Amino acid sequence: MFRTALRNVLAHKARLLMTVLAVMLGVAFVSGTLVFTDTLGNAFRKQSAKSYDEIAVAVEGPSKKDMDLGIPAATLERIKGVDGVAEATGRLSGFAGVADQKGKLIGSGWANKGGNFAPGKDGKDAAYDFTQGSGPVNDGQIALDRTSADKGEYKVGDTVRVATTGPVQEFKLAGIFTTEDGAVNAGGSLVLFDTAVAQKLYLKPGYFQDITVTATSGTSDTAVLSAVKPLLPKGSEAKTGQALADQEAKDIESGMSNMNTMLLAFAGIALFVGIFLIANTFTMLVAQRTRELALMRAVGASRRQVKRSVILEALVVGALASVVGFVVGLGLAVGLRSLIGSFGAKIPNGPLIVSPTAVLAALAVGVIVTVLAAWLPARRAAKIPPVAAMSSVHGVATAKSLVVRNTLGSLITAGGLGAIVAGASSSDGGNGRMLIGVGAFLALIGVIVLIPLLSRPVIALVRPVLKGVFGVSGKLAGQNAVRNPRRTGATASALAIGLTLVTGLTVIGVTVGQAVDKMTTDNIRADYLVSMASGHPLDESALTALRKADGVEALSRQQAAYFSVKGEERSVSAVDPDGVQKVFNLDTLSGSLDTLSDGQVAVAEKTADKHGWKTGDAVPAVFDGTTGKKETKNLTIGAVYKDNELVSPYLIDASVVAPYQEKPDIREVWVKMNGGETKANEQALVDALGDNPGMSVMDKQDIRNLFGGLINTMLNIMYGLLAMALIIAVLGVINTLAMSVFERQQEIGMLRAIGLDRRRVKRMIRLEAVVISLFGAVIGIGLGSFLGWAIGETFRDSITGYELVLPWARIGIFLLLAGVVGVLAAMWPARSAARLNMLTAIKTE
Repeated sequence: MFRTALRNVLAHKARLLMTVLAVMLGVAFVSGTLVFTDTLGNAFRKQSAKSYDEIAVAVEGPSKKDMDLGIPAATLERIKGVDGVAEATGRLSGFAGVADQKGKLIGSGWANKGGNFAPGKDGKDAAYDFTQGSGPVNDGQIALDRTSADKGEYKVGDTVRVATTGPVQEFKLAGIFTTEDGAVNAGGSLVLFDTAVAQKLYLKPGYFQDITVTATSGTSDTAVLSAVKPLLPKGSEAKTGQALADQEAKDIESGMSNMNTMLLAFAGIALFVGIFLIANTFTMLVAQRTRELALMRAVGASRRQVKRSVILEALVVGALASVVGFVVGLGLAVGLRSLIGSFGAKIPNGPLIVSPTAVLAALAVGVIVTVLAAWLPARRAAKIPPVAAMSSVHGVATAKSLVVRNTLGSLITAGGLGAIVAGASSSDGGNGRMLIGVGAFLALIGVIVLIPLLSRPVIALVRPVLKGVFGVSGKLAGQNAVRNPRRTGATASALAIGLTLVTGLTVIGVTVGQAVDKMTTDNIRADYLVSMASGHPLDESALTALRKADGVEALSRQQAAYFSVKGEERSVSAVDPDGVQKVFNLDTLSGSLDTLSDGQVAVAEKTADKHGWKTGDAVPAVFDGTTGKKETKNLTIGAVYKDNELVSPYLIDASVVAPYQEKPDIREVWVKMNGGETKANEQALVDALGDNPGMSVMDKQDIRNLFGGLINTMLNIMYGLLAMALIIAVLGVINTLAMSVFERQQEIGMLRAIGLDRRRVKRMIRLEAVVISLFGAVIGIGLGSFLGWAIGETFRDSITGYELVLPWARIGIFLLLAGVVGVLAAMWPARSAARLNMLTAIKTE
């Protein structure tokens, strides 16, 4: 039986090609993901270990509410005098962006970093290897990483414009260095300042954020740690370099695990879709070999042997596809690594890691999926009676089996839809979404089981149109599409799964995107938003400069602040009372926002309702800021406003929180201009900020893109990952049509003989493909829209202005693409059908 199975595989190479491709793509996704994440994780772990290799102890300075308090220079000097300490280095870091020759920011804003050059006794800083020049030695010099210097076309001695949170400054380039710093590897830049300059920029004179300590030969890291700890200010944390390397390795592993899980989930979807293609292929192969299998039964083969023969075929196909898929997966892993590099990120050098787990997982997945998918066709093959060898009768599904299938499918579907509705109605969003997930899985399985039943009435609706528009070709295409409902259902199921996920994501994304867009349109009166490109806070000097800009009608900062109410820390928006109502459209429900200038507080509606507050009540707020001053104030509620996503639940005058913040945490400044949005007004703001490349000036459209851009980016990533499943679905359509043409050779020959020309034969096959594709698309779009509605209901209350939006334009595109998929998938089968020799085809059994 093994030789028979092997012979059948080799005899039907063309028929099994699509199955091999489907398994290969799924396995490639799995193996590529595992190899890629293993390689990436190994490279980052080695880089992490290398960065801590010479460090005995690392000290992190105290902080309070995201503000660095720092370690005094005197503490650093005391650490240097500890026995066993070879060197102790004070470190500082923060945002620093470098402008290129055209004034544009080099690298990604969030990854642009500044630090201090801290030479040791030999005049060198061990963290950096200078290839040109040397480190900065005065307040007018900087050093720059080699990658950024190359991008900006800078050489030693050039003048470089550097943006920090304050006004842009010019420095002389003293040196160029290489580094394995994470900021540079992430596609950013690294600027080194003289230590005194870095202290002024990032902390305060005479203080450091961190200290790294190296030990003398023969001194253990733990001994140095024990000696250093008593010298540290309260709130500091010290760990050995090995402990930090181990912790970073765990963090890297956790991050890789999350990425791994996400990519493997999409690989699972692709393989799940592939199951239908594989099962369909083996079902059709068994049907075509009815007489052959019956003859084997007649000459003595048992049911078990026939079943084993088909399973062995699947095993051979799965093993072959898995091996090829694994090799393709290695190429995919290399490609992903190169793709990340093309976006500017630098992945540390390291070998391609091919673990035994990746090899075994890829092979096991491919073989198991193929064998499982072929099990049902194998079971049907074993039931073929020996008498079928004497006729061309193919096994037809019995009425009993169809009743059982449809009943089971109806029950599963009803249960799934019920769970989805229950999840959408749940008051607990997290549990509701979990319930929807379970319901979605059940509903999808149920619909797949019911698809053969659904195919006849749904396709019957379009058959009159096909006949009326395309004549005989259309009539035959409609009949062929429902001739074998199980085959049509299996083919349509693959497309339905992919489009269910795509449509669900699209409905959620478009609905949330419109709510966010409406939020920005309805709630913003400002013409421009000024912020740091890096996401860091703005310096107060930027606010002063903007006030002096020509054409400014009003502005207000959005400053992050905190106070405690009843022991719980609350987020506060510190604003400018004279401008906040002109830049934001705040709907006041009671009181007046003018009371902010009197030192009163405005509270959002939901927060006021939660505490039972109303206008005139006192809020006992405990201020405990970075200046060390702690005070309790009874703030009078001067206004209650409708919740607004752009501001915190508490609004207060920035002057009230000023005594408690050593440095104001200004996240953004909203600006209203005389004359609205114009190029001249925008340029006036840019000029006022000193043409600072580290600061962005966004108009209303930019603001809308800022809030909605993340949603579109996530949707595009999801579309890309789901593309693999849709490609396999397309292969399924091609496979079904190819098999259908092979089975109907005699019929097609007869049609040609009675006058159906080649053009109309091709049209018939194409229309059949389009009908099947559109049928699967309609099922998927319907179920996906329902899921999108259900998931949206679970977070409706957390998004102001949330209203379900059905993206009809995109749905139309999905249907159009499904039709195009049908046409493209039919090209080869239609060409094969049209080229059949009618006399040879008529003689085919």
